[in-house]
Amino acid sequence: MASDYTETEAVDGARLDKALLELMKGELMKGELARGMSRAKVKRAIEAGEVRVNGKRRVKGALVAKGDVISLEAADLGDPNAPAVAEPDAPLTVCFQSSAVIVVDKPAGQPTAALRGGEKGMGANGLVGRFGELAGIGYSPREPGLLHRLDTDTSGLVVVARTAAAFEVLKAALKDGRLTKEYVLACASEGLPDEGTIEFPIANHPKDQRRVYPCVHPRDVIRYAPRPASTRYRVLRRGDPWALVEVEVSRALRHQIRAHFAAIEHPLAGDTLYGGSEIPSLGRHALHASRVAFDGGGDPTLRFDVRAPVPAAMDALAPG
Repeated sequence: MASDYTETEAVDGARLDKALLELMKGELMKGELARGMSRAKVKRAIEAGEVRVNGKRRVKGALVAKGDVISLEAADLGDPNAPAVAEPDAPLTVCFQSSAVIVVDKPAGQPTAALRGGEKGMGANGLVGRFGELAGIGYSPREPGLLHRLDTDTSGLVVVARTAAAFEVLKAALKDGRLTKEYVLACASEGLPDEGTIEFPIANHPKDQRRVYPCVHPRDVIRYAPRPASTRYRVLRRGDPWALVEVEVSRALRHQIRAHFAAIEHPLAGDTLYGGSEIPSLGRHALHASRVAFDGGGDPTLRFDVRAPVPAAMDALAPG
C-alpha cells in the first residue's frame, strides 16, 4: 500500500522527517497510512526505506523542496518494543548450547530479528519459541538474547545469551574485541593479494540508507566523521574467477566486510548492492559467518568455539 504526497511551500527546505510530520498534521495528508504516525515511526519508516522522495530513497537528514513528491510505502511499522513472536515449530539449527549460551546457524534469506512488531519468520522467533527464557534478555524485546545480527542474506553463526548476566559479559567481550568472529567470503581472485588488512573507517552513506560508506579519501574522514574499522583476510583457495577468502573482524560494523572489499575493488560475489556480479546459482551475496569463539572470561559455561561449514553453493564458487 502506498500514497504520494507533494511538498508545499510551507515545508520547502525542511528536513525530510520534519517535513513528513508537518504534512501529516492537518489536511495535507489524509487516510489510513498517516494515522498514528509519530516522530519515532517516521524515523523508522525512513530508515526502513519505506519513504521515497521523487522515487528515490533518502536518509533522515535529507532536505526537501516545494514540488517534491513523497511516496509513503507503509506507515504502520508496528511497536518497536513489541516482543518477538514465539514460533516453537520454526526450523532452528542449534550448533552449541550450555546453561548460559546458545549458538545457532542462520540460513541465508532469513532476517535475524524483526524491524517491526508482529513479523514472523525471523530467526529470533524460532529462538524464543524453543527457549522461552530468552524473553526479556538482550537489547530489545524483538532481539531475545541476541548478541549480534547478521544481514538477511548472510548465512552462519549467531551467538545468543540465555541469561541477563551472560548477555552483559558477552556484550562487553564483543565491545572489547575479545570475542572471535570469522567469516568466509567469495570475491574476484585476480589482483587480490594472498593476505591483507583493510582499515578504511566507515560512515553512514550520505545518499543511500541501504549502504554504508568506506571513507577512502582523507577529506571523507573529515566530512563524515566515520567509525574505525579493520578487516583482516587471507585467501583460502583460488578458482576461476573467484577466490574463497577467510576474514576476521574483532567487532564488525554494519556491512563492514561487504563495504571494505568493495572499496578495494573486490566486491563480494553476488553483492549487487556494493557492485558485485549477480550469481544466479547462489541467489545472494557470498558471505558466511563461519566461526565464533570466546574463552569464557573465567566462566566455563560461557566458553565456546563453534564452526559452521560453508554452504555448498558458495563453496563451489572456488573449487579446490
